[in-house]
Amino acid sequence: MAVLNALRRTPSALARNPVLFVPILALALVQVPQLALQSINPLLSSVVSFAMSLVFIVVIPFFQGGTIAMANESLDGRTSLQTFITEGKANYVQILVAYLLLVAVSFVLGIIAFFVGLFGGVLVLASGGFESMNLLALGAIAAVVGIVILLYVLFIFFVQFYGQAIVLDDYDAIDGLKHSASVVRHHLVSTLGYAIIGGILGGLLGGIAALGSLLLSPRTASVFHLPELALPIAVLGGFVVLGLTVLLGGFFSVYSVAFYRALTR
Repeated sequence: MAVLNALRRTPSALARNPVLFVPILALALVQVPQLALQSINPLLSSVVSFAMSLVFIVVIPFFQGGTIAMANESLDGRTSLQTFITEGKANYVQILVAYLLLVAVSFVLGIIAFFVGLFGGVLVLASGGFESMNLLALGAIAAVVGIVILLYVLFIFFVQFYGQAIVLDDYDAIDGLKHSASVVRHHLVSTLGYAIIGGILGGLLGGIAALGSLLLSPRTASVFHLPELALPIAVLGGFVVLGLTVLLGGFFSVYSVAFYRALTR
């Protein structure tokens, strides 16, 4: 019921408040030069991508706090960019702390999975390949990697509403993470349905991003023998990708807040 209620309320909130798309558009535009570089200098694009990842660590908490506050206001009436700025600043520190904790946990789990996988690879090579390797050892390595991945997925699943808890209910970083876990624990079925919808939207965004990279890749024109149409296709594809990214991003920002409110209000 909470999922359906959130889906029902989201379109009307966006229709009343197209200003919600402005911050998302701004964030998407920041990433356009990185995509454009893929068709000019892929190596430089990788360097820029890494630098942008570091910048986003600082920027995302402000963006997250502002968009959550705007989405919350949009569900009850009108919102504005002033809300984005005010609430982004007011909640920045707590969201940043929580965000860094998420990054730290993800990093630790990623390192564990990497070294276990690396150890498994070395073991395979040392034993002469998969056929001669002890199946029990191989199964144990695969199980450890699988457990680490499962722990990561569960962790993200339970703490996914920390931003809403901080912005809407005035929790600090640690309590926001705890409150999110508590909300999910008490509404597992509803949250699973929400996560499936979110996964579909995320998959669409990922597919759109992949399409943009493909269109801007210098290999695309050579593979399809379109040297003269490569630039027009890339420009048109870029606008399509940008538009769909903004639309889906705006939808999910309101949908996530509407769902959280349906569970906690």
